[in-house]
Amino acid sequence: MIAYEYRCPYVPGDSPDWATIPAVTLASVLNGETPRLRTFVRICRTDAYVRVRFECEDDHVVATYANRDDPLYKEDVVEIFLDEDGNGRFYKELELSPRNVVFDAMIDKEEGQVQKVDPGWNMDGLHTQVEQAPGGDAVCELAMPLAAFDRPPREGMSWRINLYRIDNDAGGGRHYWAWSPTGARNNFHVPSRFGSLIFE
Repeated sequence: MIAYEYRCPYVPGDSPDWATIPAVTLASVLNGETPRLRTFVRICRTDAYVRVRFECEDDHVVATYANRDDPLYKEDVVEIFLDEDGNGRFYKELELSPRNVVFDAMIDKEEGQVQKVDPGWNMDGLHTQVEQAPGGDAVCELAMPLAAFDRPPREGMSWRINLYRIDNDAGGGRHYWAWSPTGARNNFHVPSRFGSLIFE
Protein backbone atom coordinates (compact mmCIF):
# COMPACT_ATOMS: atom_id res chain seq x y z
CA MET A 1 0.00 0.00 0.00
CA ILE A 2 1.46 3.35 -1.05
CA ALA A 3 1.91 5.99 1.66
CA TYR A 4 0.89 9.28 0.09
CA GLU A 5 2.78 12.36 1.29
CA TYR A 6 2.72 15.97 0.18
CA ARG A 7 5.45 18.27 1.43
CA CYS A 8 3.72 21.63 1.74
CA PRO A 9 6.07 24.59 1.15
CA TYR A 10 5.92 27.83 3.08
CA VAL A 11 5.60 30.93 0.89
CA PRO A 12 6.26 34.31 2.58
CA GLY A 13 3.52 36.87 2.14
CA ASP A 14 0.29 35.76 0.53
CA SER A 15 0.80 35.71 -3.24
CA PRO A 16 2.25 32.33 -4.19
CA ASP A 17 3.76 31.71 -7.60
CA TRP A 18 1.76 28.56 -8.29
CA ALA A 19 4.07 27.43 -11.07
CA THR A 20 6.77 26.83 -8.44
CA ILE A 21 4.52 24.80 -6.09
CA PRO A 22 4.70 20.99 -6.51
CA ALA A 23 1.62 19.34 -8.03
CA VAL A 24 0.00 15.98 -7.40
CA THR A 25 -2.55 14.32 -9.69
CA LEU A 26 -5.87 12.68 -8.93
CA ALA A 27 -6.68 9.14 -10.06
CA SER A 28 -9.53 6.64 -9.76
CA VAL A 29 -10.72 6.55 -6.15
CA LEU A 30 -11.19 2.79 -6.47
CA ASN A 31 -7.84 1.60 -7.78
CA GLY A 32 -5.62 4.52 -8.75
CA GLU A 33 -6.11 4.08 -12.49
CA THR A 34 -5.58 7.07 -14.78
CA PRO A 35 -8.82 9.09 -15.08
CA ARG A 36 -10.36 10.36 -18.29
CA LEU A 37 -9.58 13.98 -17.35
CA ARG A 38 -6.55 15.44 -15.61
CA THR A 39 -6.65 17.16 -12.22
CA PHE A 40 -3.57 18.76 -10.68
CA VAL A 41 -3.56 19.94 -7.06
CA ARG A 42 -1.03 22.26 -5.44
CA ILE A 43 -0.87 23.25 -1.76
CA CYS A 44 1.14 25.86 0.11
CA ARG A 45 1.19 27.65 3.45
CA THR A 46 1.45 31.43 3.49
CA ASP A 47 1.56 33.89 6.37
CA ALA A 48 -2.23 33.86 6.69
CA TYR A 49 -3.61 30.78 4.90
CA VAL A 50 -3.25 27.21 3.83
CA ARG A 51 -3.98 27.51 0.12
CA VAL A 52 -5.17 24.68 -2.12
CA ARG A 53 -5.42 25.00 -5.90
CA PHE A 54 -7.20 22.46 -8.15
CA GLU A 55 -6.43 22.72 -11.87
CA CYS A 56 -9.22 20.79 -13.60
CA GLU A 57 -9.42 19.65 -17.19
CA ASP A 58 -13.12 19.45 -18.09
CA ASP A 59 -15.32 18.94 -21.13
CA HIS A 60 -18.80 19.01 -19.57
CA VAL A 61 -19.79 21.06 -16.52
CA VAL A 62 -22.71 20.17 -14.26
CA ALA A 63 -23.23 22.84 -11.59
CA THR A 64 -26.65 24.20 -10.69
CA TYR A 65 -26.52 24.72 -6.92
CA ALA A 66 -26.23 28.31 -5.73
CA ASN A 67 -26.36 28.29 -1.92
CA ARG A 68 -23.76 27.47 0.71
CA ASP A 69 -24.06 23.88 1.97
CA ASP A 70 -26.27 22.78 -0.91
CA PRO A 71 -25.49 19.11 -1.77
CA LEU A 72 -22.67 19.98 -4.17
CA TYR A 73 -21.46 16.35 -4.14
CA LYS A 74 -24.39 15.46 -6.41
CA GLU A 75 -22.78 17.45 -9.25
CA ASP A 76 -19.27 18.52 -10.29
CA VAL A 77 -17.13 19.41 -7.30
CA VAL A 78 -13.62 19.40 -5.84
CA GLU A 79 -13.19 18.36 -2.20
CA ILE A 80 -10.70 18.48 0.67
CA PHE A 81 -10.95 16.20 3.71
CA LEU A 82 -8.66 17.42 6.48
CA ASP A 83 -7.87 15.71 9.78
CA GLU A 84 -5.62 17.87 11.98
CA ASP A 85 -5.30 15.32 14.78
CA GLY A 86 -4.76 12.40 12.44
CA ASN A 87 -6.90 9.99 14.43
CA GLY A 88 -9.54 9.48 11.72
CA ARG A 89 -12.42 10.37 14.04
CA PHE A 90 -13.12 14.05 13.43
CA TYR A 91 -12.23 15.87 10.24
CA LYS A 92 -13.24 18.85 8.16
CA GLU A 93 -14.82 18.52 4.71
CA LEU A 94 -14.67 21.41 2.25
CA GLU A 95 -16.16 21.34 -1.23
CA LEU A 96 -16.11 23.91 -4.03
CA SER A 97 -18.27 23.84 -7.16
CA PRO A 98 -17.49 25.30 -10.60
CA ARG A 99 -19.89 28.11 -9.66
CA ASN A 100 -17.74 29.02 -6.63
CA VAL A 101 -20.32 27.66 -4.18
CA VAL A 102 -19.03 26.21 -0.90
CA PHE A 103 -20.08 23.20 1.15
CA ASP A 104 -18.24 22.90 4.46
CA ALA A 105 -18.97 20.50 7.29
CA MET A 106 -17.50 18.81 10.34
CA ILE A 107 -17.43 15.02 10.14
CA ASP A 108 -17.70 12.56 13.02
CA LYS A 109 -16.62 9.13 11.81
CA GLU A 110 -16.53 6.21 14.20
CA GLU A 111 -14.69 3.18 12.88
CA GLY A 112 -17.09 0.85 11.09
CA GLN A 113 -19.92 3.37 11.26
CA VAL A 114 -21.50 5.70 8.72
CA GLN A 115 -20.12 9.21 9.12
CA LYS A 116 -22.16 11.93 10.82
CA VAL A 117 -22.08 15.15 8.81
CA ASP A 118 -22.62 18.56 10.44
CA PRO A 119 -23.08 21.16 7.67
CA GLY A 120 -23.96 23.72 10.32
CA TRP A 121 -20.22 24.20 10.85
CA ASN A 122 -18.69 26.89 8.64
CA MET A 123 -15.02 27.71 8.25
CA ASP A 124 -14.80 31.35 9.29
CA GLY A 125 -12.69 33.46 6.95
CA LEU A 126 -12.59 30.92 4.12
CA HIS A 127 -11.90 32.54 0.75
CA THR A 128 -12.54 30.81 -2.57
CA GLN A 129 -12.40 31.64 -6.25
CA VAL A 130 -13.01 29.81 -9.51
CA GLU A 131 -11.66 30.78 -12.91
CA GLN A 132 -13.44 28.91 -15.67
CA ALA A 133 -12.36 28.82 -19.31
CA PRO A 134 -14.98 28.80 -22.11
CA GLY A 135 -14.36 25.11 -22.80
CA GLY A 136 -15.02 24.11 -19.21
CA ASP A 137 -11.48 23.79 -17.79
CA ALA A 138 -11.33 25.45 -14.37
CA VAL A 139 -8.96 26.54 -11.64
CA CYS A 140 -10.54 26.29 -8.18
CA GLU A 141 -8.78 27.81 -5.19
CA LEU A 142 -9.51 27.64 -1.46
CA ALA A 143 -7.68 29.79 1.07
CA MET A 144 -8.20 28.44 4.58
CA PRO A 145 -7.18 30.91 7.32
CA LEU A 146 -4.67 29.64 9.85
CA ALA A 147 -6.93 30.89 12.64
CA ALA A 148 -9.63 28.41 11.55
CA PHE A 149 -7.58 25.42 12.72
CA ASP A 150 -7.25 23.90 16.17
CA ARG A 151 -3.60 23.11 15.37
CA PRO A 152 -2.38 25.95 13.13
CA PRO A 153 0.39 24.61 10.88
CA ARG A 154 4.04 25.22 11.53
CA GLU A 155 7.26 23.74 10.21
CA GLY A 156 7.49 20.01 10.84
CA MET A 157 3.82 19.52 11.67
CA SER A 158 1.69 17.10 9.66
CA TRP A 159 -2.03 16.67 9.04
CA ARG A 160 -3.88 13.78 7.41
CA ILE A 161 -5.73 14.82 4.28
CA ASN A 162 -7.25 13.56 1.07
CA LEU A 163 -8.15 15.41 -2.10
CA TYR A 164 -11.03 14.51 -4.37
CA ARG A 165 -13.00 15.43 -7.44
CA ILE A 166 -16.39 14.31 -8.73
CA ASP A 167 -17.04 14.84 -12.44
CA ASN A 168 -20.15 14.19 -14.52
CA ASP A 169 -19.69 13.40 -18.21
CA ALA A 170 -22.00 14.29 -21.09
CA GLY A 171 -23.47 10.79 -21.10
CA GLY A 172 -24.65 11.00 -17.49
CA GLY A 173 -21.80 8.99 -16.02
CA ARG A 174 -20.20 10.02 -12.73
CA HIS A 175 -16.48 9.76 -12.07
CA TYR A 176 -14.81 9.74 -8.64
CA TRP A 177 -11.14 10.69 -8.37
CA ALA A 178 -8.78 10.94 -5.41
CA TRP A 179 -5.20 11.75 -4.51
CA SER A 180 -4.97 8.70 -2.23
CA PRO A 181 -7.36 6.01 -3.55
CA THR A 182 -9.76 4.68 -0.91
CA GLY A 183 -10.44 1.31 -2.56
CA ALA A 184 -14.18 2.07 -2.64
CA ARG A 185 -15.90 2.99 -5.90
CA ASN A 186 -17.67 6.12 -4.69
CA ASN A 187 -16.77 6.47 -1.01
CA PHE A 188 -14.41 9.25 0.03
CA HIS A 189 -14.97 8.81 3.77
CA VAL A 190 -12.14 6.37 4.44
CA PRO A 191 -9.83 8.16 6.91
CA SER A 192 -7.40 5.24 7.02
CA ARG A 193 -6.52 6.06 3.42
CA PHE A 194 -5.86 9.76 3.95
CA GLY A 195 -2.37 10.85 2.99
CA SER A 196 -0.03 13.09 4.99
CA LEU A 197 0.37 16.83 4.50
CA ILE A 198 3.76 17.76 5.89
CA PHE A 199 4.51 21.44 6.46
CA GLU A 200 7.96 22.64 5.48
